[in-house]
Amino acid sequence: MLLKKIIAICLLPYAVWLVLFYRYHFLDGANLLIHEAGHMVFLPLGLTLHIIGGTLWQLVFPAVVAGYFWRRRQRYESAVGCLWLGESLMYTAVYVGDAMAMILPRVGGPIHDWNWLLHRVGLLGQCQTIAWGLHGIASAVVLLSILYMLLDVFGLSGLVNPHPLSCLGQPNQ
Repeated sequence: MLLKKIIAICLLPYAVWLVLFYRYHFLDGANLLIHEAGHMVFLPLGLTLHIIGGTLWQLVFPAVVAGYFWRRRQRYESAVGCLWLGESLMYTAVYVGDAMAMILPRVGGPIHDWNWLLHRVGLLGQCQTIAWGLHGIASAVVLLSILYMLLDVFGLSGLVNPHPLSCLGQPNQ
């Protein structure tokens, strides 16, 4: 439990950094690999799903990790997975925000996923607004994740009841 407390306390400044000063860093290398794998997973499903599949897979992967631990009632570990999801969403926000300028390097070829997708739906000119919205959602996910981790390791997780109807007790048999 001490190690979890230390990790949660160390992750607090990291979470603040993500929200206020996010820049590409080590975890994004893993996100990029997962993103590129997503393109391959969705390749047989048509061009649109192939292109959006990278981002979709990149977000689904940490969500599945978080869900796996949640089902096992490992709330702290689930919160770490949610923190990863929030960080991955921030990485996505940067990519979406780059849709018009296309400055970021691309690994899989000349197509910029979000330039193609947003142009197709007529929202390319809104890429910065969409990116800021995603960053806001990502920030909420990151901050709620770190808050839950801190509540869990310092014995306050009862304040955040994962089963809101448990106060009703068990049904009579």
